[in-house]
Amino acid sequence: MNSTLPLPSTRLAVVALSGAILLASMAVSITSVALPALSHSFNVPIAAVQWVVLIYLLSVTISIVLAGRCADLFGQRFILLCGLTIFTASSLFCAIAPNLTTLIIARAIQGIGGAILMALPISVIRGMVSGERTGSAMGLLASMSAVGTALGPALGGLLIAGFGWRSAFVLLTICGSILFVMAIRAIPASAPAHKTSHKLDLSGVFLLAIVLFLYALISSGQQNVLGLRLPLIIPAILLMLILFIIVEVKSPSPLVPLQVLRNPAISASLITNWLISSVMMAMLVVGPLYLSFGLLLGEAQTGLIVAVGPVVAALAGIPAGCFTDRFGVKHILTAGLAAMSMALICMAYLPVQIGITGYILSLVMLTPCFQLFLTANNTAIMNAAPEHQRGIVSGLMGLSRNLGFMTGASVMATIFITALGQEDLVHATVNSVSSAFTVTLLTAAGMALISLIITLVSLKK
Repeated sequence: MNSTLPLPSTRLAVVALSGAILLASMAVSITSVALPALSHSFNVPIAAVQWVVLIYLLSVTISIVLAGRCADLFGQRFILLCGLTIFTASSLFCAIAPNLTTLIIARAIQGIGGAILMALPISVIRGMVSGERTGSAMGLLASMSAVGTALGPALGGLLIAGFGWRSAFVLLTICGSILFVMAIRAIPASAPAHKTSHKLDLSGVFLLAIVLFLYALISSGQQNVLGLRLPLIIPAILLMLILFIIVEVKSPSPLVPLQVLRNPAISASLITNWLISSVMMAMLVVGPLYLSFGLLLGEAQTGLIVAVGPVVAALAGIPAGCFTDRFGVKHILTAGLAAMSMALICMAYLPVQIGITGYILSLVMLTPCFQLFLTANNTAIMNAAPEHQRGIVSGLMGLSRNLGFMTGASVMATIFITALGQEDLVHATVNSVSSAFTVTLLTAAGMALISLIITLVSLKK
C-alpha cells in the first residue's frame, strides 16, 4: 500500500492517525478536571459525576475488541471513519447535554468511538509504512497517546476556567471534525481483509461484554452497584469466560479467532502488555499518594511532579521508535524490560532515601523504558499478526492495555493499603507510607521481571 500513495498523502494520513490516538487519549484526561464544575452545574455529589469518566473507560474497554474485528470484516478505513463520526457526534451531544444522565449516556457512546480511534491507527499505519519504519510509526503513536494524556488536563483546565465545562466537549467536537476531513482525504479506501461473509459473532460480543463489565466493576471497586459481592462475581466471570470460549470455538466467524492466541509472539505480547500496563498504573495511583503523604507535598507540587511522566513519555516515543528500527524488536524489548526492572527498584528506594530528587530521577529513568517496551511490543505484535487479522490483534492489544490499567489501579492500591496496615492515610506516619510505597514498587519490579522472562521464552520459540 505504501508504494501506491503519494508522499504528501502518506504524511497527512499519519497526521490523521496520530491525531486520532491523541484525541481518544485526551477525551479521558480532559474530563477529569471538569468533575468539580460538573458537580456544581448539576448539583450532584462528586461520586455521581465520576461516572462521566468511568463510563467512557468502561465503554472503550468493552468495545475495543469489537472495533478491531469490525475493521477486519468491513474495512479499516470505513470503520475508522465511523469511529470519527461517532466520537464527533457524541462529543457534540456531551456539550449540549441538559442533565447528568444524558451526559453519561453520551459519554458511553463517545467511548465506542474512542475505542475505534485507539484500536485502528496501529493496524492502519502498519499497512502504510515499510517494514523497516514500523518502529518509528509505533513510536509516534505512543508519543501522541502520552501527549493527549498530558494535554487534556492543561487544556481542560484553561477552557473550563474561561468558558465552562461544555467548552471541553466543544473542543473535542471541533478536533474530531477536522480529523474526519483529513482521514477522508488521506486514508485510501480498503477492502475488507477477511474473505468470508461479513457475519459478526453477536453471541461472542454479548458474552465478552459481560465478562469485561464484571471485570471492570471489580477493578473500579463498583461491584456493589449490582448488589453482588466478590465471591459471586469471580465465579460469574469464569462461567461467562468459559461460555465465551465455547461459543468462539463453534462460531464460523468468531469475534476473537482463538488460533491468533496460539501464536507465541502474539500471546506473549498481550500478556506482557497487560502486566506492564498494570505496573505503569501503579505509578499513576500510588505515586501521588506517596508524594502527598510520604513526602508531604502540596497539591500543586504533586501535580507538577506527576506531569513529568507524560512529558518525558511524549519526548521519548519517537526516539524509542527509531531505536526499534535501528537495533531490532528483540533487542529493544529485552533491554527496555530489563532497564524498567532496574528503574522500578530505584523508584522503590531512591525517593525514600533522597526525597523529591530521587523520585524525579527515578521517574525520568522509568518513563523512557516504558516507551521502549511499548513501541517495540506494538511493533512485534503487528509484525506477527496476519494481514487479514491486524484489526482484531490491534483491538486485543488495546484490550490488554485497558485491562492492565484497571488491574493496576485495583491490585496495586490494595497492595499499598495492605502494606500500610491501615486504610486511613491521613493519620499514617511518613515511615509507614514510605515502607508501603517501597513494597508496592518492588512488587511492580517483580512484574516487570516476569514480563522479561516471558519475552525471553517467546523469543526462543
